[in-house]
Amino acid sequence: MKTVLITGTSSGYGRETARHFHAQGWRVIASMRTPRTGLLPESDRLRVVELDVTEPESITAVFEAAGPVDVLVNNAGVPSMGVLEGTPMARVREVFETNTFGVMAMTQAVLPQFRERGSGVVVNVTSSVVLGHMPLSAVYKASKMAVEGFTASLALELAPFGVRAKTVEPGACLTTNFAARATSGGSPDELVPAPYAPWARTAMAGFAGQDLFTEESDVAETVWRAVHDTTGQLRFPAGADAVWLAQAK
Repeated sequence: MKTVLITGTSSGYGRETARHFHAQGWRVIASMRTPRTGLLPESDRLRVVELDVTEPESITAVFEAAGPVDVLVNNAGVPSMGVLEGTPMARVREVFETNTFGVMAMTQAVLPQFRERGSGVVVNVTSSVVLGHMPLSAVYKASKMAVEGFTASLALELAPFGVRAKTVEPGACLTTNFAARATSGGSPDELVPAPYAPWARTAMAGFAGQDLFTEESDVAETVWRAVHDTTGQLRFPAGADAVWLAQAK
């Protein structure tokens, strides 16, 4: 039985991905900052563990508890919306600590067992913001673009050892709490100062008018496909809007 360790499984894409792998018969290590019951199926093949990807001790403890894993899915992330001028640098650092450095730290921790075994897959969940120019996302996009570049080089480093690295690029989903969490770093007036407000309203109206979105199941199924891909494909758009952006690009 294969084992997958997934970060950020308390909601949204991470939770659905954990459910999907469990339904396919895998052993699932579902990690989240604050473990809660009732979020995922109760099963002897599914274990919920506490993990903060910004804390080295927490990462070490999770891998010790998990035992050997076949796949690492780096899904945990901090969303952020707002213009750069209105985003405190403390918030910028918080976004990068989780979205970028957390991904690197988790990957670095799993690589020795993958390399020694001669197999394993790292899937880094980024975002469709890497596929196009989107408003109010400079900080968030920068953190995800860094992971895209990191994964591309990582894939080359790991190929001689039979280990694969992939990115999954989800689009926008109407059923997650992304928007609420993305604006938690400050008040609307702080995140979008008055001089930017007219432009921001126009940009957000355009987003609200789009008719292509991503379902949580789209991401789970795309992660599954990325894990099993042996063609050398690196990037996997997930969801109708992400696929459209990738094709347009």
